[in-house]
Amino acid sequence: MIVVGLSSGTSADGIDVAAARLSLDGPLVRLAPLGHRTVAYSADLRRAIRDALSRATTTLEAVCRLDTRIGQEFADAARRGIDDLAGGTADLVASHGQTLFHWVDGGAVRGTLQLGQPAWIAEATGLPVVSDPRAADVAAGGQGAPLASVLDVLLLGGRAEPVAALNLGGIANATVVRPGAPPAAFDTGPANALLDAAVRRITGGRADVDTDGALARSGRPDPALLEYLLAEPYYRLAPPKTTGVELFGPAHLDAALRRVAEPAPGDLLATLVELTAVTVADALRPQGVAEVLASGGGVRNPVLMERISARIAPARLGTSDDLGLAGDAKEAYLFALIGFLTWHGLPGSVPACTGARRAPVAGRITPGHRPLDLPEPATTVPQRLCVDASDA
Repeated sequence: MIVVGLSSGTSADGIDVAAARLSLDGPLVRLAPLGHRTVAYSADLRRAIRDALSRATTTLEAVCRLDTRIGQEFADAARRGIDDLAGGTADLVASHGQTLFHWVDGGAVRGTLQLGQPAWIAEATGLPVVSDPRAADVAAGGQGAPLASVLDVLLLGGRAEPVAALNLGGIANATVVRPGAPPAAFDTGPANALLDAAVRRITGGRADVDTDGALARSGRPDPALLEYLLAEPYYRLAPPKTTGVELFGPAHLDAALRRVAEPAPGDLLATLVELTAVTVADALRPQGVAEVLASGGGVRNPVLMERISARIAPARLGTSDDLGLAGDAKEAYLFALIGFLTWHGLPGSVPACTGARRAPVAGRITPGHRPLDLPEPATTVPQRLCVDASDA
């Protein structure tokens, strides 16, 4: 099957699109990447999403409008992905949607809300759509995250030494795979979420990111601010655990800066880079990993990568590109994989990583222009993932 995966992370800067040819070969899943791109949200929708993420209250009208407009822009991104990446032909679309709320209460996840009505995608492409991939895991008692562990465990299994996959999106999450032991996965804390909030604060909303980490490189971490931020209780929770911009959003930064004098812009960003590096390293150190493979938007920030590398030493830091999956597109390939698994009646999460009681089939399926014609459910649960660029 050719599957188009769609994802937008907590940074809400655009829609990641990836197309892949996927097949089952007994206990092996073969994935041939066909290409990827990022389609920016329209400016007014991006503002509306960020406003909804940062506000304590909203209205059902606003939720309905966001669900519709996100669905429409995902539909346009899917259609362009099919045309530009898959030669105009695909079999399935898998959409994560845009997370608007992740309900965490006392360390347990009670619910999760991703918007982006899949009917718009099905109508625009004519294809069936797998969507809402997190809710089944939450209903089974899991955290609904990190779902990246589905791909990571299949891809990294069989190694002779412990290794971690690290995704640096708005929130940083890690999957640890160890020989002879169950995998583990957890959100370590903020990656880009606070950095991007700080850039918008510094520039009055004129910029969203610190391009190439230039401003962070110009400053030094502020010890008082870093100490205050590291006192957040989330960092001391045991995995599995998840978090989001509900905790690590602009309000978290604003509250810190009301308690600690705001440093110069370069120092503020250097402090937030160090916060991510410290919390990633502190979370991974007890796992004894020998190598960390990073992906996500944070890999484009050389200062962040340098500080993580220094903090996790002697573990080695690489990127998912080393395994054949572009760091910017790994999440979109992840949801293409989950959609493919769902289509074949296979689980879409790893209970050892999410804390669920069982491994449910993920998501729901919206029919395309034709009646659904599902295959017989697969009888062998995959054990490995092979990325084969030569087949692309």
